[in-house]
Amino acid sequence: MKKRLRAFTLIELMVVILILGILAALIVPRVMGRTGEAKVAAAKADLSALAGSLRNFRLDCDRYPTTEEGLNALRTPPNGLSAWKGPYLEKQLPNDPWGNPYDYTFPGSTGNDSFMLRSFGSDGVEGGTGDALDIIEGE
Repeated sequence: MKKRLRAFTLIELMVVILILGILAALIVPRVMGRTGEAKVAAAKADLSALAGSLRNFRLDCDRYPTTEEGLNALRTPPNGLSAWKGPYLEKQLPNDPWGNPYDYTFPGSTGNDSFMLRSFGSDGVEGGTGDALDIIEGE
């Protein structure tokens, strides 16, 4: 009695590879097109977390950091500020998903008791459209 070996033929393997190639050609462009959306969502999440840390700073110190003190005031106490109870961020200050530092301005556009946080988007400069559109958080 002969034992028959079971294996895939070359044609079967080529058909499977062809099917996988077609699927990859259909799926990869859709997934790759979402990286911009994911970066925008990550920047919004970072800005929201930074805004929360700035609010905690204000609760302790009765003011927001000045523009000159910047977001570094969330990690190291500014000179002469005894009410500081930080650090208000556990990790180092993040850059935006495009590798640029977040922009912090105090006071913000709504008055003396406001701030503005921005990511300038993929182009790193003010203004733009699409992925280059500025993302703004503030009070």
